Amino acid sequence: MPAHEGHHRSYDAVIVGGGHNGLVAAAYLARAGRSVLVLERLGNTGGAAVSTRPFAGVDARLSRYSYLVSLLPKKIVRDLGLDFRIRTRNVSSYTPVERDGRPTGLLVGGGERRTREAFARLTGGEREYQAWQRFYDMTGRVAQRVFPTLTEPLPTRDELRLRVDDEEAWRVLFEEPIGAAVEDRFADDLVRGVVLTDALIGTFADAHDPSLKQNRCFLYHVIGGGTGAWDVPVGGMGALTDALATAARDAGAVLATGHEAVRIDTDGSAAEITYRTADGEGTVAARHVLVNASPQQLAVLTGDQPPTPAEGAQLKVNMLLKRLPRLRDSEVDPREAFSGTFHIAEGYEQLATAHAQAAAGRLPTAPPSEIYCHSLTDPTILGPDLVEQGYQTLTLFGLHTPARLFDRDNDAVREELLKSTLAQLDAHLAEPLADCLATDADGRPCIEAKTPLDLERDLRLPGGNIFHRELSWPYAQEGTGRWGVETRQANVLLCGAGAVRGGGVSGVPGHNAAMAVLEELGD
Repeated sequence: MPAHEGHHRSYDAVIVGGGHNGLVAAAYLARAGRSVLVLERLGNTGGAAVSTRPFAGVDARLSRYSYLVSLLPKKIVRDLGLDFRIRTRNVSSYTPVERDGRPTGLLVGGGERRTREAFARLTGGEREYQAWQRFYDMTGRVAQRVFPTLTEPLPTRDELRLRVDDEEAWRVLFEEPIGAAVEDRFADDLVRGVVLTDALIGTFADAHDPSLKQNRCFLYHVIGGGTGAWDVPVGGMGALTDALATAARDAGAVLATGHEAVRIDTDGSAAEITYRTADGEGTVAARHVLVNASPQQLAVLTGDQPPTPAEGAQLKVNMLLKRLPRLRDSEVDPREAFSGTFHIAEGYEQLATAHAQAAAGRLPTAPPSEIYCHSLTDPTILGPDLVEQGYQTLTLFGLHTPARLFDRDNDAVREELLKSTLAQLDAHLAEPLADCLATDADGRPCIEAKTPLDLERDLRLPGGNIFHRELSWPYAQEGTGRWGVETRQANVLLCGAGAVRGGGVSGVPGHNAAMAVLEELGD
């Protein structure tokens, strides 16, 4: 909605930022009968979870930034009565490779028999498939036990370990670098790489990084929904935030867009928030303030010293195609290969080489990335004419491209990286991707790329990090508080992705911040 001029002078809760977590918190608090004001600096709510039409004159509504759903608990959807649906992908992944001079690959999905046969075709036997089954049976059990804890008060480390109730799984996921488990369990380089990629999404790390930040990333990618499945939001990611905005508004929350919070003053029991609009500054009082922004922005608002940003490391590319390209591996249908996660240059050694090159300050010579086609699972994001003509979307997410690589010239490096990334894809196609790209109303190819620096500029993500900071373990540590959203000010909570158990499109920090407020109020 446009800037709201009729809001009150005081609220039970003011929420700074109208991204999906802020909207979750607003809906919960308003449904509990609390007065709620959401201050959003942009002209629309949704944050990074939005659907837009990025190509001029083209009726394609893309999930421009975040794009798949796994970590959103069904509990939140049910509690808030959201009109929001997801669709599962029949294929989990396809990874092309050339071996012995011929194109081949690994297709995971389409049923157990087909997956088993795909492993045998690639590796020549049963060993890797059986190891795959054992490994993901283990992570599946962990997912069933850990995922429900995300919307509960933080367990201690020992409590979560008891909940997992599997010492081998605990050691593999929580104590040793994930590279050790990958190398111990799998022999094939391509299979190893496919497993490792979940540890590297938006996380610049080696498989054996002693900090275990790659393990934390891996954990969040395999526990979603208690299954680890990554699903497609029907109508695009904006369908979720539109539904959340409707739920919050229907419950009585006031959503004030075009209102940028610039300062929070608090004595721990009452707060005053100063905001800026096109017409000047204003203030509003609140008992609680929930900040749906980064820890750095929280510090700026409260006058504290901002923490050092965690560096982002990804390339996000949105494309619209006139048709899907044919594959060199003629045994795989492109409609299957692109409907799951299409891994490019993500063999185990390729990932290690790319990381080493980027750590040395150079762009990877073979940039790793992964692609999927939203419109194969959900054609509603395309206009009827585009669907009839066979148009498809492609979303590409590149790895091992830390923000530091773009400092010298963001535009030039972005173009260089995009060119080399698409060349890695073209190596596995029977026709150049450029021949398949659609054009917009001005005759330009329908492709846009975003670097970490672009995301920092467009979305205020510190360092371009999509998680706002390094991901945390989902258990209590010193200073984390009962819900993982607490700050040094008793009535100021962090409900964005930088909260404990934040990161990804989950709504978990928003839920937990609302629960912390209601718990304090005795609701």
